[in-house]
Amino acid sequence: MQAAAAVHRPHLLAPSPLRGRTRRPSTVRMALREDGPSVAIVGATGAVGQEFLRVIAARDFPYRSLRLLASERSAGKRIAFEDREYTVEDLAAPGVFEGIDIALFSAGGGVSRTHARTAVASGAVVVDNSSAFRMDPEVPLVIPEVNPEAMANVRLGKGAIVANPNCSTIICLMAVTPLHRQAKVLRMVVSTYQAASGAGAAAMEELKLQTQEVLAGKAPTCNIFSQQYAFNIFSHNAPILENGYNEEEMKLVKETRKIWNDKDVRVTATCIRVPTMRAHGESVNLQFEKPLDEDTAREILRAAPGLTISDDRASNRFPTPLEVSDKDEVSVGRIRQDLSQEDNRGLDIFVCGDQIRKGAALNAVQIAEMLLK
Repeated sequence: MQAAAAVHRPHLLAPSPLRGRTRRPSTVRMALREDGPSVAIVGATGAVGQEFLRVIAARDFPYRSLRLLASERSAGKRIAFEDREYTVEDLAAPGVFEGIDIALFSAGGGVSRTHARTAVASGAVVVDNSSAFRMDPEVPLVIPEVNPEAMANVRLGKGAIVANPNCSTIICLMAVTPLHRQAKVLRMVVSTYQAASGAGAAAMEELKLQTQEVLAGKAPTCNIFSQQYAFNIFSHNAPILENGYNEEEMKLVKETRKIWNDKDVRVTATCIRVPTMRAHGESVNLQFEKPLDEDTAREILRAAPGLTISDDRASNRFPTPLEVSDKDEVSVGRIRQDLSQEDNRGLDIFVCGDQIRKGAALNAVQIAEMLLK
């Protein structure tokens, strides 16, 4: 079975070996065409799988054929997309990855561990949205605007796995990395405010249902979460580890170090579920090696790809989940000096990004776009 391509990852602060070449992230503007890749979507009936389709359509991603895959339970469903109707196929059926060039996976870590290498053995490049392969040293972990050089050894036709980072990591590093390149982050403290979308379509539906139930004076239905979600916040529902952190928090720690290729950066996180529908907020405190004043930081962020600035102190208007829902860009605001740090060596920022969009589906499709260059 063919393994994923080994990738050398230069330190993020070093000049990128691909800078100025064609593997910089960009939008591919084409349509359904015979010379495009054949694409499979694994988990096609889920929230992220459906978002894959919306992103493909919005970006005119080229494909010559499209195969929608899901569990046996969902096989046979019909999905309309771009004036055609597709039948969802059973992911476990023999030969479903034959002839597939790019497979976009978002069906959970167990499914990815079971089926991703089968797709690779058929010659497909798998872009996996689960946590199954993120910390595998042989698998690149990629945010196209942050570390495109990690894709240097991945090619169409030569089966490989590329991992999509966790949604909270993507949203955070989209804003922090431009500042890191300028002044080098020594320590990062992140507090997240994570939406129902991070737990899937069923959690979003449960939040709607609970809201109606609580307003009607009824006991809330708690199938996805073990406690009331509507009108409440609680620690992220990921399992708690021996060190007292949950898995979501440790993803931010480990994934940041891998993406930046910096094992020494200090990261700590507290991840919280809040009753918003589909966009995460993150409060980020940064300590730098070099001084960085807030005005310079704003200019750096304003010029960074994939970001918008919402930092209107006079009107007290800053990023909100509602404003970034269904948007590609990550929004940054509350940009201010950390008063506890001397010599302008600390900043506080607040970041919001759509978890399903840039935090999952868009990032994966951008990775697929890089394969076409």
